[in-house]
Amino acid sequence: MATLKDFRNNVKPNWCPGCGDFSVQAAIQRASANVGLEPENLAIVSGIGCSGRISGYINAYGFHGIHGRSLPIAQGVKMANRDLTVIASGGDGDGFAIGMGHTVHAIRRNIDVTYIVMDNQIYGLTKGQASPRSAEGFKTKSVPSGTVESAISPLEIAMAAGASFVAQSFSSNLKQLTAVIEAGLNHKGFSLINVFSPCVTFNKVNTYDWFKENIVDLDEIPDYDYTNRVMAMTKIMETNSMLTGIIYQNKEKKSYEDSLPLFAKEGLSKQDLKLSEADFSKLLTEFK
Repeated sequence: MATLKDFRNNVKPNWCPGCGDFSVQAAIQRASANVGLEPENLAIVSGIGCSGRISGYINAYGFHGIHGRSLPIAQGVKMANRDLTVIASGGDGDGFAIGMGHTVHAIRRNIDVTYIVMDNQIYGLTKGQASPRSAEGFKTKSVPSGTVESAISPLEIAMAAGASFVAQSFSSNLKQLTAVIEAGLNHKGFSLINVFSPCVTFNKVNTYDWFKENIVDLDEIPDYDYTNRVMAMTKIMETNSMLTGIIYQNKEKKSYEDSLPLFAKEGLSKQDLKLSEADFSKLLTEFK
């Protein structure tokens, strides 16, 4: 059985010292080992940005996609080989700006992919512009007088889109983050995990200390029922989306793969896709 060491490789991350993405990487590696995966059973697809580099830092199948397109690639991987456990990853700019359309449709489709978003509320790789998650009034190089746009709430959007698994964690809480990712990997359907992952270089507002002061840990709320959709949405709005833990899970909703009546249980990667001469000839007649 694989251990944490088996998911490590010799590639040294080039993130800034103190970046929250280090903890996300460690949590993915720990969670993968804890749920019994082997490196050859795991595929990690990432987008563009500092967080997009994570697919190269873990010993597993890795694919570094283009900006905002990690989810279409990850869904294709899962459809081709449903035996693989697939993780898509990226930042808040990648997933909630250029990639938002893909995010919403992957959520409502409920394909069995775990999407981990490293949310630092800024564009870090391009040197500190406002992102869709930057709060109103947030000052950056791109908006020196402060952004006039409201920050989006990915948790509210996910719930409204019919998500079957929604969670959020903080990179400083490795124990909870690992447990949340484990739950997402074990969930049969689309899992959205938003992670507060502070940018220590360009975001001097949403710091580790700021998050510690503002986070509401669901583990400390008695009688919270994460299977109650109304309760989950209410608590999200009451706390201004600052919850951490498993926020909502619906185990009864079928995954996309299990909902398709003609989708083979054996993935495309294991099927014989060669056309017989008779089938090829029949296909050609349709174009005459």
